[in-house]
Amino acid sequence: MDLFRFQITVGIILTLGIPLSVSAEENCFLKDWKSKSATIPPYKEAAKTTATPTVIITISAGDTLGKVSKYLYGNNVNLWMSQMVNEPALLNRICLLSPNIIRFPGGNITNVFFWNAAVDQPPADVPDSLYNNQGKKVKAGYWYGKNTDSWTLSLDNYYQMLEMTDNTGIICVNFSYSRYGTGPNPAATAAHYAAEWVRYDDGRTKYWEIGNEDFAPWQAGYKIDTRRNQEGQPEIITGTIYGKHFNVFADSMRKAAQGVGSTIYIGAQLIEDPVGNSWIPPARTWNQEFFSQSGNAADFFIVHNYFTNYNENSSAEVILNSAITRTTDIMNYMKRTISENQVLQKPIALTEWNIFAVGSKQSCSFISGMHAAVVLGELVKNGYSLAARWDLANGYDNGNDHGMFNQGDEPGVPKWNPRPAFFYMAYFQKFYGDYTMNSTVTGDSDVVAYASNFSSGEMGVVVVNKGESEQTVKLEPGNYGCGERYYIYSLTGGDDNGDFSQVVYVNDYGPDYTSGGPIEDFKDAEAYAYLLEDIIKFVSPGRSVQYVLIEKGDHIMP
Repeated sequence: MDLFRFQITVGIILTLGIPLSVSAEENCFLKDWKSKSATIPPYKEAAKTTATPTVIITISAGDTLGKVSKYLYGNNVNLWMSQMVNEPALLNRICLLSPNIIRFPGGNITNVFFWNAAVDQPPADVPDSLYNNQGKKVKAGYWYGKNTDSWTLSLDNYYQMLEMTDNTGIICVNFSYSRYGTGPNPAATAAHYAAEWVRYDDGRTKYWEIGNEDFAPWQAGYKIDTRRNQEGQPEIITGTIYGKHFNVFADSMRKAAQGVGSTIYIGAQLIEDPVGNSWIPPARTWNQEFFSQSGNAADFFIVHNYFTNYNENSSAEVILNSAITRTTDIMNYMKRTISENQVLQKPIALTEWNIFAVGSKQSCSFISGMHAAVVLGELVKNGYSLAARWDLANGYDNGNDHGMFNQGDEPGVPKWNPRPAFFYMAYFQKFYGDYTMNSTVTGDSDVVAYASNFSSGEMGVVVVNKGESEQTVKLEPGNYGCGERYYIYSLTGGDDNGDFSQVVYVNDYGPDYTSGGPIEDFKDAEAYAYLLEDIIKFVSPGRSVQYVLIEKGDHIMP
C-alpha cells in the first residue's frame, strides 16, 4: 500500500498447522540460512511475582518443527522517502531494526518505474497518459531510477543503502510496461528491459518479483488503450495475460542472471483469498488462469494483505485478532489454490503487509506494534518464508501513517523517530531463535505464545496478552535444560489517545518524545532478570508483549 493507492516434496516443515510441503533444501529463502546465537542482554535483578498463575504456557522443547527464515522481518522502501544514504539517523535505526531484506521500488510505483532512466526520459515506446483507477486517462507520471533529487531515492543509492545497513534486497520489476508499451512486441520489450536490470544488478539481488498487484484497477496497465497495442492484448488484464508474460519475463531474466554468473529466484503474484464474486473481475479467476499458463515456472508465490477492512475505524480487538485469523486464512487458501491447480507448493512471500485501520491513529500506535509481533509469530507458525512490512517511511496523515519512521511531517517529534512497531519487531527478532517449537496455552484465550530455540542453546519465547486484563504467566519449558536466569523485556502502551496510545514503554524505559519509544536507550535498556528457582513466572499486563530469553544449562524444571 502506498500514497498512490486508494488506499511437492515433503520435508522439514515450518508450521504448527497444516504442513507446508517445501523442504528446507528446496526453499529459496532458506538456502542462505545460518545458525543464530542468542545474546544475553544487559539486565537488572528483579523480584519474581508471588501471584498464582492464571495462564500456563507449555513448550514441547523436544518438538523442534523447522528452521525460521531470516527474511520474515523485512520491510519496504519507497521513492519519496529521501536518498537515504545521507540520512545517518535513518541508517542507524535501520541497522538497529535489522530487517534483513528490503523491497524496492515499492508499491504501485513499480509499474511506472524505469530503473535506468533519467528524469523525464522514459523509453520512447511508452504513452504520455495511462488509465487511472476510475478508468480515466491521466498523465502517466513515470518515476526514474536515475533521479538524484533529495526527496526521492535513486536505484544506485538503494544499493548503497543496503550495503551500509547490511541488508539484502528484493526487487519488483515493471510488469505493466508489457501492457501499455506501444512497440511491436511490448511483452518481449518489457522482459528484455527487466533482464537488463538483472545484468546491471550483477548478482547483488537474488530475489525478484514480476509486477505489483497487476490484477487491480489501481495499477498502471490494468486497462490499456487497445488502439495503441500492437500485440492485440485485451483492454483489461487477465490472469492468462499475466501468466503468458510472466514466462517471457522469467526466461529473459534467468538468462541474464546466467550470463553474469548469478542465480536468481523469481516470484509471481497470486490472489490471497477466495474471491469468486470480487468487484475486480480479473481477480475472480486470476490464480487458475496464471497457473494454466505458467504452471511451476515461479520460484515463489507473492501475496499482499492489510489485515483489517479498508478505511474502517477498527477497534484494538479487531486489529489484534486479525493478525491470527488473516495470516492463517491466507496460508490455508494458498495451499488450497495451489493444490486445486495441480502445481507444486512453493514458498509464500508476503511482500506487503500492514493494517488498513484509520480514524484513531491506529497505524502509529502501540496496538499496531502488538499486531506486528503477533503477525511475526503467526508467519512462523503458518510457514511463510518472507515478509516485508509496508513501509519504512510514508506520510503522517494525522496518524494513519504506515511508515515505521516519522519522515519529518509528524508534529512534535524529530525526523526519523521510530514508531512503536519498531520496538516490537526489533525485540521479536532479538528474542526469537532460528528454530520454531510447539507450544500450548491454557487459562486465557487472549494470551498467545510463540516458542523457539537458538542454535547456541537458549530458548526464546514471545508472549502476547491481547486482552485488557493482567495475567500471571507460568512458562513450562518441558525437558529443556535451563540455566540460572531468564530475562524479560515487557512492552506496554501509555495512557494517551484512548486505546491507541502513540507510545511504547520498554520495562522501566519511557519514550523520548510524545510518540514512539525509548530509542536513545534501545541498545542499553536493561532486561528484568529473574533467578529460575524451579519456576518461570512473570506478570503480563493487559495489552502487552513479553520477550523472554531462558539461559541454557543442565537444570530440568520439575
